[in-house]
Amino acid sequence: MFWRGVWGYLPANIVQGVVGFLAILIFTRVLSPEDFGRYALAFSVMTLAHVAVFSWLEAAMARFWAAEQTAAGLAAHFASLYRTAWRLTLVFLPLAAAAIALWPMDPAFRIAVAVGVAGIPIRCFAKLAMERFRAAGEVSRAARIDMVTAAGGLAIGVALALAGAGGAAPLAGFMLAPLLTLPFILPGELRQARGGVIDRDRLRTYAVYGYPIAASLGLAVVLSSTDRFLLAAFMNEAAVGAYHAGYSLANRTLDVLFIWLGAAGTPALVMALERGGGARLQAAAREQVSTFLLIGLPAAVGVALVAGPLTEVMIGEDLRQVAAAITPWIALSALLSGLTTYYFHQAFTLGRRTGLLLAAMAVPALANIALNLLLIPRFGVMGAAWATAASFALGLLASITIGRRVLVMPVPWETLTRCGLAAGAMALAVIALPRFGGPGELLLDATVGALVYAAVALTLNAAGVRDVAGRIVATARTRRALS
Repeated sequence: MFWRGVWGYLPANIVQGVVGFLAILIFTRVLSPEDFGRYALAFSVMTLAHVAVFSWLEAAMARFWAAEQTAAGLAAHFASLYRTAWRLTLVFLPLAAAAIALWPMDPAFRIAVAVGVAGIPIRCFAKLAMERFRAAGEVSRAARIDMVTAAGGLAIGVALALAGAGGAAPLAGFMLAPLLTLPFILPGELRQARGGVIDRDRLRTYAVYGYPIAASLGLAVVLSSTDRFLLAAFMNEAAVGAYHAGYSLANRTLDVLFIWLGAAGTPALVMALERGGGARLQAAAREQVSTFLLIGLPAAVGVALVAGPLTEVMIGEDLRQVAAAITPWIALSALLSGLTTYYFHQAFTLGRRTGLLLAAMAVPALANIALNLLLIPRFGVMGAAWATAASFALGLLASITIGRRVLVMPVPWETLTRCGLAAGAMALAVIALPRFGGPGELLLDATVGALVYAAVALTLNAAGVRDVAGRIVATARTRRALS
């Protein structure tokens, strides 16, 4: 199931990656540094509100669908989740509108926050359907919706930005793109709730499982956005914009990879545990984390190595210098975050001990606040980048340590060593190349780095990549012979 998902979600994640880079390329040029900073802050507010109110429902859809075996159980599952989401929407929107109206803020920022918050329930209904598709292994359907919402959101956001909508433009894209998909996906999902009623005992189980996940996601938002609010407080919105540009560039590169692998990996781990028990889970987990390291480690090292030419190509001139300085630190942070969120946190969700997940997330979140308060006043934007990297390192250690009390997720040290050697060889090769800037240097560095890493990884058989390549070649030859 894991590899079927990996290949099935590949087109969607290519689109996500392209859209993410185009968003940075365009919005850092079309929006002013101040508007880009307002967008970054409003996005954080939107994300925090979403996880605080709705994310527990999405987590329950992802975790409990596979355990349902009867038509009546599935109907109750869908009815409980969708009807509760609708009731929460009716309460959330008026309260959010009142809070936005009463909160003293800049008018342009108020509009951006209002647009972002208004789209939260829409995104929740779309996400519930997406989580069900992934849990059911409907890879192509989930991938198509993902591609449509990503590309559509960018197109709408860019059009509104060119029309002068300011920092609210990207957020309007996040709202309108999933809204356009709901008529095509929601009727079919709601039909599965026919005959079902809200089951309070079921909802209680979902809440006990999902609320700690939502709270941990809230802490993750705190971990990833405290720096922006403190930069705005100690410096200005332009500093937030410059920091967010560099952060988005480095983090998006790694995040796309981990979301891709996680979209395939999480349902596969749940299915392995539910249908095959502990031994099958351990085998599936080791395979997944080895793949994460094989792909994620060179991606992080590569982004750090090409920070200069990458920011020259991708980021507007007003934001470029600061973005290049923080990119290596954010690449490290993104690698640590991806391994923590998409692998080691699975111990808590698979073991249904999500309360401990909250404890694990509290460690880096509190550390991030303290470190930012300490470092930003003295070192500015670089202090925020250092605080982020240190906090995610603490988060990884906390998740491994606490997670072992629930479920031991294997760590393939041999794979880590071999991938590390291959990434080190790649770094030495890229450092030795000439520096002349721009797209030419970026293309040269990326090409040489990828070739060196691939050659060394194949030679060392890192994560069994040579074995996998051999099986693919053998399968292709067999198919040609049969045809």
